[in-house]
Amino acid sequence: MNYLESADRQFRYYKNLADSCIAQLDEQDLFFQYNTESNSIAILMQHIAGNMLSRFTDFLTSDGEKAWRNRDEEFASQFSERDALLAYWEKGWNCLFETLGMLSEADLSKIVYIRNEGHTITEALNRQLCHYPYHIGQIIFIGKMLRNDQWQSLSIPRGGSVTYNREKFNAEKGIRHFTEGETGKS
Repeated sequence: MNYLESADRQFRYYKNLADSCIAQLDEQDLFFQYNTESNSIAILMQHIAGNMLSRFTDFLTSDGEKAWRNRDEEFASQFSERDALLAYWEKGWNCLFETLGMLSEADLSKIVYIRNEGHTITEALNRQLCHYPYHIGQIIFIGKMLRNDQWQSLSIPRGGSVTYNREKFNAEKGIRHFTEGETGKS
């Protein structure tokens, strides 16, 4: 597996985690804010999608911080309905995945800019592979608090490690991406 395939799988893994969390939540849960300094899940989704649209639109030819992006607005509620929020969320992810699909291994050493700072494409992708899971972890944390005892685990459920590890160690050794056959276990 090459780097781009691995990066694509990682991004898809984290999107799946977020989507699996969001699917467990009611519309009102998406907009819940613990206090004025906290982000709601909706705000985190807005920010991630806004960042993706900025970073991955014209990825090879323009700065990743687009002049049309208003980052501050991403941290204020822009949506009041689940469907509109999810459409924007998907728009961001589609932009990312379309761009990834156009890249080749030969592109990885090319330079792209984010706020006039040069990054190899590998560095730029790694930057986002750290940024998005940071916020997706926040989404899941909020979702888990809201669902409490109705939360459906996205990873190895409590008390399930022995069984999970037994299954893994009973499988034949092989080289594969950790996300193969997983829905969110880490």
